[in-house]
Parts: sequence; C-alpha cells; structure tokens
Amino acid sequence: EGQHPETYRLNALSPKSKLTTRVTEVLAPAFPVIDAHNHLGVFGGNWDLRGVPELLAALDAAHITHYIDLDGGWGEDVLDAHLRKFKEKAPERFTMFGGPNWQLWSEAGNTFGDVAARRFRAQVARGAFGLKIWKDFGLHVRDHNGKLVAVDDERLDPLWQAAGEMRQPVMIHVADPVAFFDPLDESNERWDELYAHPDWHFPSPQFPTFAEIIDAFARLVKRHGQTTFIGAHVACYAENLDWVSQLLDECPNLMIDFSARISELGRQPYSARRFFERYQDRILFGIDAGPDLATYQTYYRFLETDDEYFSYNPHGNPGQGRWNIYGLNLAKPVLKKIYQTNAKRVFGV
Repeated sequence: EGQHPETYRLNALSPKSKLTTRVTEVLAPAFPVIDAHNHLGVFGGNWDLRGVPELLAALDAAHITHYIDLDGGWGEDVLDAHLRKFKEKAPERFTMFGGPNWQLWSEAGNTFGDVAARRFRAQVARGAFGLKIWKDFGLHVRDHNGKLVAVDDERLDPLWQAAGEMRQPVMIHVADPVAFFDPLDESNERWDELYAHPDWHFPSPQFPTFAEIIDAFARLVKRHGQTTFIGAHVACYAENLDWVSQLLDECPNLMIDFSARISELGRQPYSARRFFERYQDRILFGIDAGPDLATYQTYYRFLETDDEYFSYNPHGNPGQGRWNIYGLNLAKPVLKKIYQTNAKRVFGV
C-alpha cells in the first residue's frame, strides 16, 4: 500500500487517449496546393543530396503544384546551387528565396543596409524571388560594434525598400513560441522540449523579451507599407490571434503563413476558424517540414475536417506541446484561397 508504479522519464511518457472520436483520412486536398513555406536543404530532408525526379514524385503524391524553397537565405552558394539543381530543371515547380549575409555587417558598418540591398538585387537578377529573414535576426545578429541589431533598425531600411521597389515579398521569422522566452520552470508549457533543446531557450536579460521583438516587428511592417511582408508562423504569435488580427487590420501589406503552427491553432479551433474565415485573403499554406506526405495530409485534415482531439505530429508524440488538436472544417471557397489563390497573387506562379 502506498507504493507507486514504475517512474518514467518525462520524455518517454506517451499516454494514449481513450476518447473515441472520428478519424478522417484526407489523402488529397480539396484543391491543388502551393507550399509557400518550406525547405530543400537540411531542414527539408536534405534534398541537396537526392534527385529531382524523386522530389517531383514526392510533391505530386502530396498534390503540391509549386514549392517555395527558403534555403537560399543561407548564403550565395546555397542559393545558386538550388537555382541550378531545382529551378532550372523544373521552373514551373520551384521558387527560391534569397537572403542577406549578416556577417558582412562587420565590414560594411553603418552602410550594411545598402550593401544588403545591392546583394539582394543581384540575387533577384540571378533568378531568386523573395527575401527570407531567419530568426537569428533580433536574437543573434550584431552590428560592427557588437551591438544586437533591433528588428526595426533604420539602418536596414534600404533593404526593405529594395524589396518593395522590386515587388519582392519578405518572408520574415523573428521570434519563436512565447514559452521559449519564459523561465524554464514548472509552469513552462514547453518544458520538456526546451530541456531537450536548451539552445532554443531565449531568457531575458541575455536576450530581448518576446514583447520587445514582436513590437519591433510590428513597427517595421507599419513603417514600410509599400513592401509585402509575410509573417512566418502566424506572424510569430500564434498564441495571440487578437494581436495578429490587429496587425493585419492596420497593415494591408502584411500576409501570414501558418507553417509549423497547427499545434497552436488546433488547440483554439473556434478562434482559429473565425480567424481563417476573416483573413482568408491574407493566409498562405506551408508546412516547414520538407516534402513529407504524412505531414501534408495532417495539415489537410486540420483544415478540411471537424475531427476532434488528434495528434498534429504524424510521426510520433506531439513535439511542440503535450496536447492534441481539432480540425477547422473550412468551407471550400476559403480552402481554395489558402491552398493556392493567395500564393498565386503573392508569388506570381
């Protein structure tokens, strides 16, 4: 009496729900899909080392008609290699984004914005479309004096202005989930994830607070109204759809994607459904998980069914928080815009 069963490590805990619910297999989306946020390098399954015919077969199986590769932002060599390997062989299927080389700031000093703008114009001339800003911006990027660069630093205005002048969208990721900025204590809903990946934890004062970063992002989008920004991952604030809604209302130049965030959206299905219906012209589809068929089908299920309490991870335990999600059951006119119409307008594909 009083004895406990075997003690399990938290990361080994895998409870199985006993709830009986409907399971709907969505093998194909309601409409062909443009994936507006994904990768072909390491994050996308390292297709750098695999064949283009196999990649096209994987996309065909998932009904993906066009794939936006954001890995060009890693450097000129990556961009040029992807343009040669993928874009030149199947131009109707791929778009490759460019990106700034932050390391040049140490040489360029306060003129870095002009340097970055010139390099981006050259990337576009070589075949890139779009500018990708990774999350190291706002967290790690420093100027020539070693000072952390704020997201709304005015020295970068030439870069955002160049994107606007060339009608090039800026895909920008400036902050991870809010819990990644909170103390790593018993109240942190992503404790086990952060314990496993301590480099994903950004506590203050070593890093800016989440509020400081996201507020600077809002100021940036407002200041450059002629430039189209795509706020990656629900504008980096899927936990607060009211905040995202207000920014969308104030900034007609802002689009969002919901890649890697059905875990957040699916646990607030009523609010998320209203959000998708209200902003159906401003939302882009993307999974940020490589051309993975099972993940695509999970996203289709999330968007198209009213299934209850299912895992957002088709390959194992929920990894972004220990909860399940609910489907949104969106109407077909809304689905068509999210799957393809909005992306066609933004990317011209």
